[in-house]
Amino acid sequence: MPDYRRNRVPGGTFFFTVNLLDRRSDLLVTQIGALRDAVRQVRARTPFRIDAWVVLPDHMHCLWTLPHGDGDFPGRLRAIKTAFRNPCRSANRAHRS
Repeated sequence: MPDYRRNRVPGGTFFFTVNLLDRRSDLLVTQIGALRDAVRQVRARTPFRIDAWVVLPDHMHCLWTLPHGDGDFPGRLRAIKTAFRNPCRSANRAHRS
């Protein structure tokens, strides 16, 4: 695993890109409703401002600003991934049947 340096500036604005493991997949656009639900769930618990967000079939670019005194964007991203993963597993199983 790469040794990432994360600059956790409380109340900062963060840009990052998230890729699907399978870069041939179009899961992010075919399951956009599940992604939106996951983001809503996380923002309800741990608020942040979405300055920009571009969703492409296999990756997404995000620009977020966190509340004053809060620098934990990795925790929010991890929570979104977890919330998004569960509905997608069910959808993939149904699609294969």
